[in-house]
Amino acid sequence: MTHILVAGKIHQSGIDLLDATSGITYDYVKDVSEESYAPLIDKADALVIRTQPLSAETIARGGNLKLVSRHGVGYDAVDLQALNDRGIVLTIVGDVNSVSVAEHSLMLIMSAAKRTSRASKSIKEGDWSWRNQLEAVELLNKRLFIIGFGRIGQHLARMASAFGMEIRACDPFLEKQGWPKNTAAVPCDMQSGLAWADIVSVNVPSSGRPILGDLEFSQMKRGVVLVNTARGGVVDEKALVKAIHAGIVAAAGIDVFEMEPPKTDNELLGLDQVILSPHIAGLTAEAGERTAVSAVQNVLDFFAGYLNPALIVNSKQINELTKS
Repeated sequence: MTHILVAGKIHQSGIDLLDATSGITYDYVKDVSEESYAPLIDKADALVIRTQPLSAETIARGGNLKLVSRHGVGYDAVDLQALNDRGIVLTIVGDVNSVSVAEHSLMLIMSAAKRTSRASKSIKEGDWSWRNQLEAVELLNKRLFIIGFGRIGQHLARMASAFGMEIRACDPFLEKQGWPKNTAAVPCDMQSGLAWADIVSVNVPSSGRPILGDLEFSQMKRGVVLVNTARGGVVDEKALVKAIHAGIVAAAGIDVFEMEPPKTDNELLGLDQVILSPHIAGLTAEAGERTAVSAVQNVLDFFAGYLNPALIVNSKQINELTKS
């Protein structure tokens, strides 16, 4: 019997899939912490894990462990080297939340453009006269620059085009591979895109360093709207705060932070032209269900012998270890 450990609460559809599959047993720990599931890992042939850490120490305790299936696409909290050393496969889910993230990006764009945070504050503080400052702007004919033009960026471009926006995008990988056909976005380089844009949306994976810092903000025109639903650290938060105080960034929508949750002294929390959300762009009910089913299906496919190679993070390392 294959034994699976599910670490962290997942959508019931994922558990239903396990219940409907013969030849497996499983443990289910709903708490999202390494301490809660680590004592059970020694029995597991596979681990389905949410966002909690998976350290080398815990991996060493999993003597039967053959597969780790991430409930999502990021794996920063997983000790990948420890998995590679043991020849343990790491998988991620496929395209389960790109529409959710794109919708959230568009929501933040609209909310920032319409200054909903300040509008709400004005009502709560009894300042009805704020409405006469005409801070809100329309999206029609505004220039949207999308940094990162994968699935999320392409969905966002399609949605934004319905509002009559002009759209350009920057993605060096796609420019080499071939720009997607039938898209509303025109390719351009980072510097010219930043100088051109009224609104900038960041939709790239983390490279370990900010792609928008002091230099990049200096290349933007005054009054720009900035939205980040990518990863914390992709936008330098201190540089963003300075750009807001300088009037370069008129409003912002931020879903991800350098430290999560952000500290209470994070200056972004005190700026009323900034709309914040707690890293929830991909956390819709529909995406949660798809993610759970996909993460569990990766485990079932692995032991059945037909796991999609595109979903394996460390296939190269596993193959090299097998050859040696």
